[in-house]
Amino acid sequence: MPGLRQLTIALAACGIAWPAAAQGITLFGLLDAGIEVLDNVGPGGSRLVRMPSLTGTVSSRLGVRMQEDLGGGLSAQAVLEMGLAPDQGTMLQGGRAWGRQSWVGLQTPLGLFSAGRQYTMLFWSVLEADILGPNLFGTGSLDAGIPNARSDNTLAWRHGFSGWTLGATWSLGRDVANAGPSPSGTNCAGESATDSRACRAWSAMVKLDRPRWGFAIADDRQHGREVGPAPDAVFGGLDSSAKVDRRLSVNGYLKWGEVKLGGGVIDRRNDGDAVKPDRRLWYFGAAWPVMPQLTIDGAWMTLRHANVDGHDATLVALRGLYSFSRRTAVYAQLGRISNERLSALSVSAGAAGSNPAPGQAQNAVNAGLRHSF
Repeated sequence: MPGLRQLTIALAACGIAWPAAAQGITLFGLLDAGIEVLDNVGPGGSRLVRMPSLTGTVSSRLGVRMQEDLGGGLSAQAVLEMGLAPDQGTMLQGGRAWGRQSWVGLQTPLGLFSAGRQYTMLFWSVLEADILGPNLFGTGSLDAGIPNARSDNTLAWRHGFSGWTLGATWSLGRDVANAGPSPSGTNCAGESATDSRACRAWSAMVKLDRPRWGFAIADDRQHGREVGPAPDAVFGGLDSSAKVDRRLSVNGYLKWGEVKLGGGVIDRRNDGDAVKPDRRLWYFGAAWPVMPQLTIDGAWMTLRHANVDGHDATLVALRGLYSFSRRTAVYAQLGRISNERLSALSVSAGAAGSNPAPGQAQNAVNAGLRHSF
């Protein structure tokens, strides 16, 4: 078949052999693209119309999932997954070929043990409670580190039993790319022979999921490294391995009839920020399936800083998603952010260049289409 032949050639170009019988190998992907309109952009308060690169409702990606049953309760697993910017046809996560995930692991009766580039426990902890997730207007607009909760050179363990999930990660060097500057590439390669803490990172999680409710607690910490003159600087101001960027997440969710409610708080302490190191991101959302094809959801989020005035921001978003099938859906959404006098956060996490002037509010609308396979 021409389609299969083209796919085989594409995978071979990426270094992946596609056997005649592809048992245990799954190709998956998702493309989400749309148009957004923002007001009050820049000092002049102009209007911006664009196609965002990063996300609409879910980030675009292409991946391969591999699994082999080894018997005796063991199985080998591996994932290669790249992030895509469908508006430009380019790769995300600092230009990495497999920037979302790249790991190999062994599933055992005691859990999954894996090694490579993979999600930290902060990512797994917010999956159920953050109703909008990696949405264009969402928690990622107030803290870009949340949708970028991954680390390179990482050993991980996750184990689920009786509704509980326990997990931990340990990174020997949390990043090797410089996205200039961005949480998706922080210029902190680590694995230093002279500094055992340089660019190290670790995370841990306890999670409980019941049929109608659940909660999660996670701790995520990233060390910096000693740096020379710019552009050698580490993103986030972590210019010493003694400095740590820590996020402590506590959240929960409740299913009330057909409606799902979720919320939580992420307490962050960033030693690299001399002005506003302590902040808390509170979020609360709800999702209502009006009919099998149509879901209305929304969220309220606020970023509050301790011991400093004028930097807080509050974001609200409302979204409607209509599914033609399990694979294809259209959506439309509204978002608004209110900034205090020293804050200049954009309502949109779609791409750089959309921030308002300090202290200004911003409104945005977005509509798009997504297809998964």
